Amino acid sequence: MTDRVKTFSRKYPRDISLARGSVTLRLMEPSDREAMVAFARSLPPDDLLFLRIDIATPEGVDEWLRNIEGGRTITVVAEADGAIAGYASVHHNEVLWTRHVGEIRVIVAPEYRRHGLGRRLTDEVFAIARDIGLRKITAQMTPDQKGARVTFERLGFRPEALLADFVVDREGKTRDLLIMSHDVAGFTDVEYLSARTAARR
Repeated sequence: MTDRVKTFSRKYPRDISLARGSVTLRLMEPSDREAMVAFARSLPPDDLLFLRIDIATPEGVDEWLRNIEGGRTITVVAEADGAIAGYASVHHNEVLWTRHVGEIRVIVAPEYRRHGLGRRLTDEVFAIARDIGLRKITAQMTPDQKGARVTFERLGFRPEALLADFVVDREGKTRDLLIMSHDVAGFTDVEYLSARTAARR
């Protein structure tokens, strides 16, 4: 983990201010296992639909941590008062024809939504995506996750594909899967713009 941290343009851990207060941004570690399971179990079921693994189980988080250790996933955690308030991950692989593409996953606790945390976490993983040489980022959700879609559209994501009956929920019902994408080079970084504006004053 230490070697990978050195390649990132942003420093971790780092405190940021939100409308609700301050949170600490840091990279996910093995010691986050129980806290992440508790965080996942506190979320509405639909928030977990588009994830590749079941992070509400210790086994699922163990697989996640193995992906982090293997360099396939990089996760930034937002921590407030000793609890996880949200996270953002970028997942990628080195398969030749998709090595320039990463998948982003952003989840924020309900009490921290509409306070800017989701956007700040997205800023973090886009900066990391640039650092590791990715050119395109995708996000997945079901079409009825209207809040998530609106959030990503505001960030500049655009629909790429709609896959029918691609997701099965916990009740066994199938749902469509919406894939959205954004070019990394075209992303507007809120933290970078704020720093540049302050420097001009």
